[in-house]
Amino acid sequence: MSTTVDAADAPPGTPGAAPGPDQAEARPPGAHRGRWLVAAVVLLVAAVGASLALGARPVALGTVVDAFVRPDGSDAQSVVLDLRLPRTVLGLLVGVSLGLSGALIQALTRNPLADPGILGVNAGAQLAVVLGATAGVVTLRGQLWLAFAGAAAATLAVYAIGAAGRGRPSPLRLTLAGVALGAALGGVTSGLTLVSERTYDTMRVWGVGSLAARDLGVAATIAPFVAVGVLVALAVARSLNAVALGDDTAATLGARLGATRVAVVVAVTLLAGAATAAAGPVGFVGLMVPHVARWLTGPDQRWVLTLTMLLAPVLVLVSDVTGRLVMRPAELPVGIVTAFVGAPVLVALVRRHRASGL
Repeated sequence: MSTTVDAADAPPGTPGAAPGPDQAEARPPGAHRGRWLVAAVVLLVAAVGASLALGARPVALGTVVDAFVRPDGSDAQSVVLDLRLPRTVLGLLVGVSLGLSGALIQALTRNPLADPGILGVNAGAQLAVVLGATAGVVTLRGQLWLAFAGAAAATLAVYAIGAAGRGRPSPLRLTLAGVALGAALGGVTSGLTLVSERTYDTMRVWGVGSLAARDLGVAATIAPFVAVGVLVALAVARSLNAVALGDDTAATLGARLGATRVAVVVAVTLLAGAATAAAGPVGFVGLMVPHVARWLTGPDQRWVLTLTMLLAPVLVLVSDVTGRLVMRPAELPVGIVTAFVGAPVLVALVRRHRASGL
């Protein structure tokens, strides 16, 4: 005699049974990609509005809108247009750059703990700024170009070291070369900083990461580099999906591993180099935001990169606004706030049983 078991009473895992609590939680990531994308756009718009309206002197949203639609030269509108608009635009560019470069380097090395600094970007930029300060270059525009040149030189050196000898420049060799060179350059930077008071003062301001006291010219200077980096990043997204399967499988699928790695290194250099040059070293953005994007959308790099481009500037702008409010009329640099905000969130993500992996 057959016995009919109701689906609600059947043990979880049997055919036709109602899903148990673990199975209900195990909904595949990316099931609501479109919703997360819309939510990220809304968050970004809200972050831009907050960046323009909030600070030591709050400005009504109506006044913010009037500053663009009906400018009248009032003090409140001048605060919006002359002070907050430049740092908001720069925050958008820095956030996109750091988030994308972090996602790219994590995908290339298949290491979820990698960040843009792993290719020596921050170390090269810092050393260049220190050398410039020692030689008397203390203007913001001079530091910008020195930092970008140093970031590019360090990344090229890392790639050359990783490609030396027999075999291809594997992710492991690039990682080891980046860590080693970054440590060496960091030691030189620390030594130079300690022997010169002028150099120490320069690094005390630039080295913490800040969006303050930057005009639209700084954003305009790095914008072309960021635009090219974004285009290269989006162009290699499909290839990075194959790279995630391993070198042999990727080659079998027709992925051009050498070209993909070179493209990623170029994109990371342009993106992270531009962001570091303009704002100084801002941590946790490139490390944390790609984790959030992968957790929400799944491992498809096309979605990861897209969502990262929206969420990373949200983190930067919210951190910048928080830094203005917590100590007003003074303010905390954005690099310090991202560390306070990013560290607990990253720890929470790592502790989840479904934390993103590569």
